[in-house]
Amino acid sequence: MMFIDTHCHLDGEEFKIDRDAVIQRAREAGCQAIFLPAIDVASCHTVLDTCHQYPGYCYPMLGLHPEEVRDDWRDQLTAIKDILSTSSDVIAIGEVGLDYYWSREFQEEQLLAFEEQVRWAIELQLPLMIHCRKAQNEMVNLLKRYANDLPGGVFHCFTGNAQEASQLLQFDRFMLGIGGALTFKKSHLPEDLPAAVPLNRIVFETDAPYMAPVPLRGQRNESAFIKHIITRLAEAYGVSEQEICRQANENVKKVFGIQI
Repeated sequence: MMFIDTHCHLDGEEFKIDRDAVIQRAREAGCQAIFLPAIDVASCHTVLDTCHQYPGYCYPMLGLHPEEVRDDWRDQLTAIKDILSTSSDVIAIGEVGLDYYWSREFQEEQLLAFEEQVRWAIELQLPLMIHCRKAQNEMVNLLKRYANDLPGGVFHCFTGNAQEASQLLQFDRFMLGIGGALTFKKSHLPEDLPAAVPLNRIVFETDAPYMAPVPLRGQRNESAFIKHIITRLAEAYGVSEQEICRQANENVKKVFGIQI
């Protein structure tokens, strides 16, 4: 069983002490690659440093997370764009998007920052790793303006219903990122995903160290735990775990150009 973790904050302090061991466990579980998203200027550097420590296994994605958008967002974007211009191994723009879950204080700034990074993706022909909470309509309306030019990407941490899934799947070069929430007791994803989302539109992710799947919920998440997501997805779709992995790997190749 081979798989890719398309979203893991492996550069974080949570992994500082035992990062090598975490990667070793991931390899032993069948994880063939890990994609690391940045969230701000500082993490662009830690993501790149971590990926350079594990070449050919860890891959960097650079961007400004919506929750990090403040009054200095223009300066942050300028700095991140400069880093992008000198980093040839970046595989995506991310983690970017909109998040109005806690506050709408910087609503307009988030929209402007997200739109600027969407333009980067088009200019550089890099896929987008999109974070969205409580802002799907705003996000969809913005993306529609660029629909013909978008190079593709992933709607990270999808937890919506069948109708919301259909709204996102209209962007035909995008995948839905499925993680630990699928396994939660009250999750409706095991029913909604097979009804609305074909297997050729799904990729795996952890969002580690967050969102550990059942039966490990509450622990620090890591890439090796994806095996629990694979098992639950296979049950939901009524196919083998091998088929789930095969299709997800094809989906990763389609979006990111990376094959295992």
